Amino acid sequence: MIGTAMKDATNKVTPRLDGDTPNLRLFALLEVIAQQDAPFTLQAMVEETGLPKPTLHRMLQQLEGAGILQRDGNGRHYGTGQRLMRLAESVLLNNTTYGARHAVLRKLVEEVGESCNITAFSSGEVLYLDRVETAAPLRFYLHPGSRVPAHCSATGKLFLSQMTPSQRRRLLAAVPLEKFTHNTHTSYESLEQELEQVRSLGYAFDNEEFLPGLLCLGVLVPAAQGHSNMGLAVQAPVMRFTREKALAMLPTLRQAAEAMARINDEVPPGVPDDD
Repeated sequence: MIGTAMKDATNKVTPRLDGDTPNLRLFALLEVIAQQDAPFTLQAMVEETGLPKPTLHRMLQQLEGAGILQRDGNGRHYGTGQRLMRLAESVLLNNTTYGARHAVLRKLVEEVGESCNITAFSSGEVLYLDRVETAAPLRFYLHPGSRVPAHCSATGKLFLSQMTPSQRRRLLAAVPLEKFTHNTHTSYESLEQELEQVRSLGYAFDNEEFLPGLLCLGVLVPAAQGHSNMGLAVQAPVMRFTREKALAMLPTLRQAAEAMARINDEVPPGVPDDD
């Protein structure tokens, strides 16, 4: 079995990189790397996995050479490479549960009468995985594959709210809080205040923070492991969509999120889409 774990004498859980072939052991190492919330050094990964330093160095060199990992400017820290990020995004956009989730999204749009979308957190931004548009004549069109900054997105705030303050600072330090409208958060202090409310409420608004005239309400799709990397949101022009009207839709939005969570948990890998 790949990626199992064992406890050492100090009761610390140490991942085991099991696998019948070198490729499977590399994959098991990637599973460990995917859990890291910051760039890591060779020595840190040695301590994490218990592998001999020369062995781990060779494995990291292979992954770096393939473009799956890359080194930071100081040459000592490793991080996610562009090839791995593209692979992750392709899986999110095209995996085998797409058809089932899309059916739930279509039903949600029929019930609330406004455009709805599914999002994920990718490379510090919000990635649109799927979207169904309302039939109403006035709407904002954002196609699957579109990206928006996390600090001015409803589901983006939800993704950020799951992080520790230090994780958020590290992430947002590399990307300035760009101002898109007069409502956009441009200071860490004001954003942190709202994220505290978001954590407590379990939902978030984009109140004309990315596009003027657009209001959005988002929730997270529950995940078995606790932290979720999938969001669900409803969007509409403010001329027909108030915060009060949006909050009246919150139970319906949460029901759809629960349905998507069941799909994510229950559909076996490799089952073809019907859609």
